[in-house]
Amino acid sequence: MAWFFTDNEITSDIYRVDGENAKHLRVLRVRTGEAVTLVTPAGIQCDGEIAEITSSDIAVKILSKRPCENEPDVFVTLFQALPKGDKMDYIVQKCVELGVSRIVPVLSARCVSRPDQKSLKKKRERWQKIALQAAMQSRRGIIPEVADCLSFPQAVALAEENEKNVFFYELGGDSVKEILKEKPKTAGMFIGSEGGFEAEEASLAIAHGAQAATLGKRILRAETAPLAALSVIMYQTDNFS
Repeated sequence: MAWFFTDNEITSDIYRVDGENAKHLRVLRVRTGEAVTLVTPAGIQCDGEIAEITSSDIAVKILSKRPCENEPDVFVTLFQALPKGDKMDYIVQKCVELGVSRIVPVLSARCVSRPDQKSLKKKRERWQKIALQAAMQSRRGIIPEVADCLSFPQAVALAEENEKNVFFYELGGDSVKEILKEKPKTAGMFIGSEGGFEAEEASLAIAHGAQAATLGKRILRAETAPLAALSVIMYQTDNFS
């Protein structure tokens, strides 16, 4: 079943799909009568079927509506220090599939990749498109936001909004199970780039309430660590059951 996100709420029995979503449906070679699901900005899942295909748009007959139940009950923000090359593309895609709610790129002290503002704008636009595609593929109830890139101190300040913040540190820390023994509604996770974090960065994050955590004795690649960390958080908060 095709899965798409709408730009506005659906208030009638017929919803006309146009733009990129219509192009995508044409690529899928849909026919009248085929099932399709539309998810609104409010997270309402609207199941329907193709009613009409015209040169300008595609009409979907809405058969049922209900809140989408595919979202985790913990809002997780990934604070990801920029890795080299195109690794961020992979991180965004897989973390959206795993249930992340927001991704904040971070420029930390050891980041080798340090694009200028113009390049960052283009990269963010690409990452947001990747997030959209991954949300469609994994049937999410929201399109996770890829935020503007922040400095490390800015990311720490933003993270203070969360109930819990887990700072994954290559020099060790507590287990995620211990940190999340009381389930939060919002959580942040800090992941370093290829060189990890400076000791001063760890001290700053911890001073602002983050708890240092470990993923075990092995050192994971920059593109592997966020997937492992997010999976652990989802498991510990009963979002993999």
